Amino acid sequence: MTDLEIAKEIALIETILFLEGEPLDEAGLSRISGLSREAVEKGLLGLEERYASPDSGLELLRIGGGVIISPKKVYWENLKDRYGKKNESRLSRAAMETLSIIAYSQPVTRAEVESIRGVQADNMIRLLIDKNLIREMGKKDVPGKPTQYGTTKEFLTIFRLASIADLPKLDESEAERFELEGER
Repeated sequence: MTDLEIAKEIALIETILFLEGEPLDEAGLSRISGLSREAVEKGLLGLEERYASPDSGLELLRIGGGVIISPKKVYWENLKDRYGKKNESRLSRAAMETLSIIAYSQPVTRAEVESIRGVQADNMIRLLIDKNLIREMGKKDVPGKPTQYGTTKEFLTIFRLASIADLPKLDESEAERFELEGER
């Protein structure tokens, strides 16, 4: 394969990632582009090399098993107020507290969130579902079968996490706060 052909494959992958705007895994990129999975993987490596250059303001970001094109963190800090869905994604302190509890304790029921927070959580849970930051994860296998909640890919995207395992680690006192009664 010539350098020109490789460059065209990289450009095709870059164009798809730009147009999609949502994280895509290698299988999705292969399906859309018509390229082999191996060609997609090589193309992503080529993009990572290109974006590693100091004259590029972009990087490939791996989120929830997929890849997106994103501004480099160093530039994003200066730009997020203008380009970061500032009005849509700004959350109140109560909403952030509820979201944190769900993120660190998932899957978790509304009653468990309320037990940790000490206040009713219905409105905050509804708001977080409306913003696509949390979703229903099924029912807990206890009497009444309450709904359990967990975070979404949108949550991972907004907080620039590859997976939930990338959440900042809690110190001991913070970790105790997020524990449910039965876990202590």
